[in-house]
Amino acid sequence: MFRTLMTSAAVIIALGGAATAETFEVKMLNKGEAGRMIFEPAALRVAIGDTVKFVAVDKGHNAETVKGMIPEGADAFGGKINEEIEVTLTEPGFYGVQCKPHYAMGMVMVIAVGDADAAPDSFLEGRIPKKAGARFEEALSGL
Repeated sequence: MFRTLMTSAAVIIALGGAATAETFEVKMLNKGEAGRMIFEPAALRVAIGDTVKFVAVDKGHNAETVKGMIPEGADAFGGKINEEIEVTLTEPGFYGVQCKPHYAMGMVMVIAVGDADAAPDSFLEGRIPKKAGARFEEALSGL
């Protein structure tokens, strides 16, 4: 009886955590409220364990992490052109996301996972196209 009760409690706790996780949708667009070649929204704050679903509304886009712009210990991700991708984020910190074909045009976004107030100083270091850099800064200011 005790073993059954403990097993049931473990299942309830495990399912309870999964039930609180949310899924957020990000659209990959040729044109949106903020201009051309954008992710909408351009910035998200999510909890650890939440999922982000990138939806290919318009053709020619993908979503992938920018090299050097993910938290330590996090796995990079990359979707194929014209395909949706769902990513469950398990490491706290800031993730820079790009559409590879349109990176130089500024098609980027930021996902903040967990409670961190600010991106690390190194987040915007490295070679970032001018328009992408400006949109990253704008997205960070919106978090």
